[in-house]
Amino acid sequence: MMDNRFATALVIACVLCLISTIYMAASIGTDFWYEYHSPVGNASELGRSILEEFVSMDADEKTYTDALFRCNGTVGLWRRCITVPKNSHWYSPPETDMVRSCISFSLSDQFAEKYMEPGNHNSGSDLNRTYLWRLQFLLPFVSLGLMCFGALIGLCACACRSLYPAIAIGVLHFLAGLCTLGSVSCYVAGIELLHKKLHPPDDVQGEFGWSFCLACVSAPLQFMAAALFIWAARTNRKEFTLLKAYRVA
Repeated sequence: MMDNRFATALVIACVLCLISTIYMAASIGTDFWYEYHSPVGNASELGRSILEEFVSMDADEKTYTDALFRCNGTVGLWRRCITVPKNSHWYSPPETDMVRSCISFSLSDQFAEKYMEPGNHNSGSDLNRTYLWRLQFLLPFVSLGLMCFGALIGLCACACRSLYPAIAIGVLHFLAGLCTLGSVSCYVAGIELLHKKLHPPDDVQGEFGWSFCLACVSAPLQFMAAALFIWAARTNRKEFTLLKAYRVA
């Protein structure tokens, strides 16, 4: 038997888990973790050669970051994008027919070394930025995997009609929340360190995008779900033990 309070707590926890999973998956799959807003005229100044360098797999960090500054760029965990005129001819109005050009970070890019001076391979490795970049890429997937594993345990618990596995589910979601919080922290620190190396132009404004906000919202939802799972399981177990002792007496 399960008390109505525990059933309600579990239902709320499951809803929070579902929302946090959707938010986390959406933030991982979208390209708006950080956005740059530059004047429209800057995009028309980019020549075809610079655009080709941006989409090239061999583009270094300084090359694509400068393009992000000048062309309303957005950066995600997997891709970088810029907004450029569809027609690059001199007689085409720069304000019309703007398209987004995106290029994905390869797996080797995700684990590549960052340098003290971006773009200068002879400046030495920047270990702080290197490991922050790797963690911001890995931790969201660890978080999503922990939540999916918790959901699998929850299905098994429903099949067995037992509340005890809820403690394990709560622990998994707590760890997932820590991973999400860690990825957000690593991303913020990485952006701040990058901007100290490469200062955005004065007419360019940068801000964290809605993909980043989804990850920020997902973390507290995971913590709340973990607290509800652990509370329901422990309190129900304690009351069941007291009731059993009372009947024996």
